Amino acid sequence: MASPTVYYVRHGETDWNVAGRLQGHRDIPLNAKGRAQASHCGDILRDLFAREGRDPAGLAYLSSPLGRATETMELLRPRLGLPAAGYTRDPQLIELAFGDWEGSTIALLHQNDPVRISQREHDKWHFVPPNGESYEMVSKRMSAWHDGLTGDCVVTSHGGTCRGLMAALGVAKPAVAPLIDIIQGEVYVFQGDKLTRYA
Repeated sequence: MASPTVYYVRHGETDWNVAGRLQGHRDIPLNAKGRAQASHCGDILRDLFAREGRDPAGLAYLSSPLGRATETMELLRPRLGLPAAGYTRDPQLIELAFGDWEGSTIALLHQNDPVRISQREHDKWHFVPPNGESYEMVSKRMSAWHDGLTGDCVVTSHGGTCRGLMAALGVAKPAVAPLIDIIQGEVYVFQGDKLTRYA
């Protein structure tokens, strides 16, 4: 069976993104730019589905349970002619947990936790923040999530989970995946080990 196609959208911008704060499992809402990015992703998907001859109603819609991802989903679905609420919250799609570091910035961590932040910068893939998750752990979670898909889907989730999925599907090598910038306001289309970006 062919691998399901995943139309992947990172949530729109939040004020913590602007400030460089590690969000993880913290439930930070979209800002005005983030809401515009979410709607724009709906427009990208609408045009993409029209070109592909796809009925938007024929796909599954899945979101991280965090508010910045569900709000992104609820803003993009009406652009596809769908009701805002017709999607599933999937706990496997929640962002990488930064544990005790959530709310901090990298600059602050260099001051407050210099040994561990240095360890992280040396090996982002395996490093586990205090009471958090490593990218390796998130990639295993995303691999299990992908293995459970039964068809093509639209996903609103996070940068960390996108990097984990890239490694799980062989799009990027594990050591490289954590370094990739996942752009807000764009759509990432995963088809097997191929990835295409639409802006």
